[in-house]
Amino acid sequence: MKIGLFIPCYINAIYPGVGVASYKLLTSLGLDVDYPLDQTCCGQPMANGGFEKDSTELAKRMEGLFEKYDYVVGPSASCVVFVKEHYPRLLNREEHACISSRIYEICEFLHDVVKVDKLNASFPHKVSLHNSCHGERLLHLSSPSELMIPRYSKLRDLLSLVKDVEVFEPKRVDECCGFGGMFSVEEPATSVCMGQDKVHDHISTGAEYITGADSSCLMHMEGIIRREKLPIKTIHVVEILSQGL
Repeated sequence: MKIGLFIPCYINAIYPGVGVASYKLLTSLGLDVDYPLDQTCCGQPMANGGFEKDSTELAKRMEGLFEKYDYVVGPSASCVVFVKEHYPRLLNREEHACISSRIYEICEFLHDVVKVDKLNASFPHKVSLHNSCHGERLLHLSSPSELMIPRYSKLRDLLSLVKDVEVFEPKRVDECCGFGGMFSVEEPATSVCMGQDKVHDHISTGAEYITGADSSCLMHMEGIIRREKLPIKTIHVVEILSQGL
């Protein structure tokens, strides 16, 4: 299989290490990975802000860049959800005829497609698992508590393959961190209060790090952690899964 690595613009600009870790992790598993150099934003911020015309042009560009790959894989649940859920309508195509049918969040891809059962990673730290809203409810990376179904977590399954890591979850296991893209801009006071509550819930686990599949959520919580000098850090889950590779 030929994989096109999709690195969202904000990860490329702010958390390039997440992109590098994603490439290292995929290639360490013997997968054929390519990184199209001309990729830009997927269009999510424009669409969320009401400028769908601009996001449509970006969708056309991304479609062209990734059309030759069997799978498109990216380390951002929210961006992957945008492509998967909205590209068919923006491009006026059937889902099977565009990359929305072939795009996966990286943990989803490793768990469901590659079915990884062994990693040579080690991370001797305590981590608290953050379940992002898009990842949990739209990509099914974990089970939403409101559905009252047996508990599962694909991120926890992958982290169980990492040596020496201790994984915890906060009491309010799938409560939103308050980022929400444009919500954090339009309702900053509410967004910050939600973020503060979520960070303190993670701290209560005794963890050293908050980890998850969405750098946007981690970025929001990291801002609160830095401003309030709180005793916890953030790290993207792929940076843990690729430790030591």
